[in-house]
Amino acid sequence: MATAPLVQPWRRWVRAHPLQAALSLLGLVLGVYLLLPAIDWAILKADFRGADRSACDSGGACWVFVKVRIEQFMLGFYPSELAWRPLLTLGLWLLGMVPLFWHHMPGRWIVVPLQFLLLPFLSWAVLDGSWLGWERIESARWGGLLLTLLIASIGISLSLPLGILLALGRRSRLPVIKWLAVSFIEVWRGVPLIAVLFMASVMLPLFLPPGVEIDKLLRCLVGVTLFTSAYMAEVIRGGLQAIPKGQYEAAAALNLSFFQTMGLVILPQALRKVIPGIVNTFIGLFKDTSLVLIVGMFDLLGMVQAASTDPEWLGMAMEGYVFAGFVFWLFSFAMSRYSLRLEQRLQH
Repeated sequence: MATAPLVQPWRRWVRAHPLQAALSLLGLVLGVYLLLPAIDWAILKADFRGADRSACDSGGACWVFVKVRIEQFMLGFYPSELAWRPLLTLGLWLLGMVPLFWHHMPGRWIVVPLQFLLLPFLSWAVLDGSWLGWERIESARWGGLLLTLLIASIGISLSLPLGILLALGRRSRLPVIKWLAVSFIEVWRGVPLIAVLFMASVMLPLFLPPGVEIDKLLRCLVGVTLFTSAYMAEVIRGGLQAIPKGQYEAAAALNLSFFQTMGLVILPQALRKVIPGIVNTFIGLFKDTSLVLIVGMFDLLGMVQAASTDPEWLGMAMEGYVFAGFVFWLFSFAMSRYSLRLEQRLQH
């Protein structure tokens, strides 16, 4: 008798919606049918222990491949004895994330913009080393997850402020500024990212004066940043258009300047409205970092692909791709959850 109130609504829903109930049951059966073999391959029959190919004899996934190659997947060809530099870079970025979670930090709104501008240069200085008087490690040796996070973090840090400037420029009343902003956005949005990377890596050096050489990674970073900022500008422009005209009139009534109006009244509201779009652009940028493989740079996915061609580990590509996919999903999911938490906090 005690369980009747719980069972009865479920039965009423099935009787009222038989088609939805049948589809739900079919989806559950199909999910179990597909999931069980995957669990059997990835966990139950998988090999986790060993140091070479001979340890993989169970017929399941060979995670020994990932374990043996994990340092290469993380750092690429960066020297093992200097692995503290990537760890220091990671620590700088984690320290820079403190203001994003410590909402009552003194001077938070000054620290956050500064760190977005300074952290990319500090990261490059630490990893390269020559700026600080250390042994130089050329960017061609950077790779794996290190390169993926570096491109994504620098692209995110620089594309957001540049996108804000482009969005404001597109809505400017000055014809020259508006024309320049519109031209920039439309040109970069109309070109595939692969073409941008090819231009930055192959074509740009042909137009440089003799003796002038720009680092390939730096060229790709500039291309990725400019490409992403064009999309970011359109996302932010949508937020600006959603602000009622009365907000501008209220700011004018308070005799606020243009920069005060945008910084104190308009932009905070506009950015809050388009948080999902901004984070979606960030996630797209993070996943698009894998395209640098086509210009000879080995990010996480590139290192997995290169390691899977090793004669000793032929046939183990699936394990590497599953690992890379899980890492990409983990970071993307973390960004989406932070976005959701930020939206909920700003609604109160």
